[in-house]
Amino acid sequence: MFKTISDPANCEVCSVIRFLNANNVKPAEIHRQLVEIYGENVMTDGMVRKWFRQFNDGSTNVHDEARSGRPSVCLLMVWLQK
Repeated sequence: MFKTISDPANCEVCSVIRFLNANNVKPAEIHRQLVEIYGENVMTDGMVRKWFRQFNDGSTNVHDEARSGRPSVCLLMVWLQK
């Protein structure tokens, strides 16, 4: 049994998707592995497939597109380190 990681930053999960995609892991298997480590509420299968397509289309950005609302946890951490 693996240790589970609770409340991961979205950019962390997207980085894992990008890594597994680069290793030719299929979206369904990526989702299964994410749920195994991060728990049921990590990300839907549909969202994994969305990120998978974006990375296959050449995107390297692991952050959501900018929009109004609360900033990404990763961006907040960078800002706090300044």
